[in-house]
Amino acid sequence: MANDNVILKFNKVSFEYGVKKPILTEADFSIRRGSKFALMGQNGAGKSTLFNLIIKEVVPENGSIAIEKGLSIAIAKQVIPADQMDSTIKEFFEGLFSKKIYDIDPRIAEVFAIVNLSIPTDRTVRTLSGGQQARLLLASALIQKPDLLLLDEPTNNLDADGLAHLTQFLIDYKKTCIVISHDADFLNAFTDGVLYLDVFNHIIEKYVGNYFNVVQEITARIERERRQNVRLENEIMHRKEQASFFDQKGGHMRDVARKMKEAITKLEEEKVETREEDKTIRKFVIPCEEDLSGPIITIRSLSLMNHGKPVTKKVSVVLKPKTHLLLSGPNGIGKTTLLQDIASEKSSGAEIAEGIRVGYYRQDFSTLDPEKTVYESLAEVMISGTEETLRSAAAGFLLNAEDLKHKIKNISEGQKGLVMFTRLVLQRPGLLILDEPTNHINFRHIPIIAEALDKYTGAMILVSHVKSFVKKIRIDETLDLATLIKKEKAEK
Repeated sequence: MANDNVILKFNKVSFEYGVKKPILTEADFSIRRGSKFALMGQNGAGKSTLFNLIIKEVVPENGSIAIEKGLSIAIAKQVIPADQMDSTIKEFFEGLFSKKIYDIDPRIAEVFAIVNLSIPTDRTVRTLSGGQQARLLLASALIQKPDLLLLDEPTNNLDADGLAHLTQFLIDYKKTCIVISHDADFLNAFTDGVLYLDVFNHIIEKYVGNYFNVVQEITARIERERRQNVRLENEIMHRKEQASFFDQKGGHMRDVARKMKEAITKLEEEKVETREEDKTIRKFVIPCEEDLSGPIITIRSLSLMNHGKPVTKKVSVVLKPKTHLLLSGPNGIGKTTLLQDIASEKSSGAEIAEGIRVGYYRQDFSTLDPEKTVYESLAEVMISGTEETLRSAAAGFLLNAEDLKHKIKNISEGQKGLVMFTRLVLQRPGLLILDEPTNHINFRHIPIIAEALDKYTGAMILVSHVKSFVKKIRIDETLDLATLIKKEKAEK
């Protein structure tokens, strides 16, 4: 490479998923050794695809990607591939290397200390909680000791302790790092700047500096572009009216009109290709099932995990309409399994009143059929309304007519989250069960989602590690699962 400090360079790179799904158009940017960048962009802009281009899982249609010779790259993706879920943790790590690693056990122990994970390596990946899987993904990248570390939404599912460990690790990290995240405070703690992938123009803009200042700079630039185009549009309209007037006069006035049209063409060329900032979802309401009364769900006992061993704790929780319950507790205590059992009515300790519709937001989106289109996924849960009802609800969550045609497996994780919220709106549930509903969601959407949940009039059970999000939602009862476990120890 021309510059010894540049380890990665995109040179006029273009990539698209079909003619109607462009991701990059002649993108140019470079990354220097030791820098740490946030990769920003709207849900569905193609941030994860950019990572896949870097690791050569996909190749560009045009342009080139220059990577320093011998540069090692490791990626922590958002989710563990389905074909690795039944591996043991040790097998999972061994599969990361092309040859046998004889010191794999101490290597695993080293990265587990970094990500604050303490679990036996003979456990299968599937048995881990969402937070434990998030830490495992991070550890899988770190164990390779890469020159370039790519992290795709690494804070999803992490509790406060896990987030603190990850943040400090990245502050201390001496090598190069690019991180996709919607957690602004997390990014500001360690990044040197922002790579901004614009969903409308499909270009990459590079900004250097404090994360919050960069975001303000992007916003200000967009406003300048917007104002410039408004001025030019007004002037073009005025010139067109004049040209039309002189055209009608005939004679030498037509020469004046021709020159005016030439001036209009120049003004058109001056217009900048404006990019809109990340669009924000419309304010929305999750309608509640009608004619609700009395207990919606009664919980008498909870099945939890204590250092990998199942325990059952007696509780007394009755949720009626307009009652919001927060379940809190560290990664690995069994929150996701508990919600899954309640939603599927497999929990012997929880009873949902007969006929109640349950709206269940799973953190792994496994309630969505990957082979169905977005449209089919929404239509299958819609209680009442027309096709226009469905399309209008989808549009409110930035899912346009083209998005509705895509299969679930072909949309981004962030878009899957927006599909889940659209389904809840169309389903009109009486009981809402939400497992980390802010994962993968653009931070601009989160206050609007919080407002909708705050106003929900059915019964709600919420799990979220994002304190700023929870603070915006009315919580009537809280069950601290860690406290329940501690009480058991104290009683013994």
